[in-house]
Amino acid sequence: MALEGLVEVPCFAAPIRHRLAVQQAPIRKAPEADAVAVSELLSGEAFDVLDVSGGVAWGYSAHDHYVGYVDAALLSEGAGALTHRIAAPTALVFTKPDIKSTVIGALPMGALTAAAAHDEKFVSAAGGYVHRRHIAVIDEYAADPVATAELFLGTPYKWGGRTRGGIDCSGLVQIALGACGIDCPRDSDMQAALGQEVEDRRYRRGDLVFFPGHVGFMFDETRLLHANAFFMSTVIEPLDDVVGRLLPQYDAPVTAVRRL
Repeated sequence: MALEGLVEVPCFAAPIRHRLAVQQAPIRKAPEADAVAVSELLSGEAFDVLDVSGGVAWGYSAHDHYVGYVDAALLSEGAGALTHRIAAPTALVFTKPDIKSTVIGALPMGALTAAAAHDEKFVSAAGGYVHRRHIAVIDEYAADPVATAELFLGTPYKWGGRTRGGIDCSGLVQIALGACGIDCPRDSDMQAALGQEVEDRRYRRGDLVFFPGHVGFMFDETRLLHANAFFMSTVIEPLDDVVGRLLPQYDAPVTAVRRL
């Protein structure tokens, strides 16, 4: 209904706020279970549902308005106040406030949860206990997106992925910037509107470098940190190597450089 008066359609539906009730779930391009996953929803993240059919919810993720289909059984309508977010690439959930106790789950960076203080090492969250080193108050943020992205080195490349289990280029940028409190769209073409253009192409750590369908962070003045399908991994490599691989296809592989 937010588009009422802006576009002409037969009817409008009021979105109903849901949150993901499991560790992570794909947002798919189509309702079929084998449809391409275009993004992922993380535990506690909001998904505004516009329609449910055949057990599949159609709507959009509240944090970036990414539209797609999610298994309705994985969503819960209404939730208590979310107080914390996961600040480590992966946070284990233990049955007891003891690192030797059984692990009953794991939450990815950026997942949202309600947590209560337990002792100097653990908080009570997600049906168990999470170590304080892996969780942060919801409005406490990291300072360096590149340092956050570096935590994902070695993560396998996964189209649509946003977690340490698998991530794509724009997912890495979104998660790293989000951990630092910076709102970020989902896809690289939308991310190219962030910050200011670097006209002189004198790279600095943290610059976002854009290619056709791809994006990465400058790790320093000469090297790029990016999740990529060439290595099928998140790596740091010379920017010149990336440009060299793309030159046979593109006359000017670097399409934009943006500085936040």
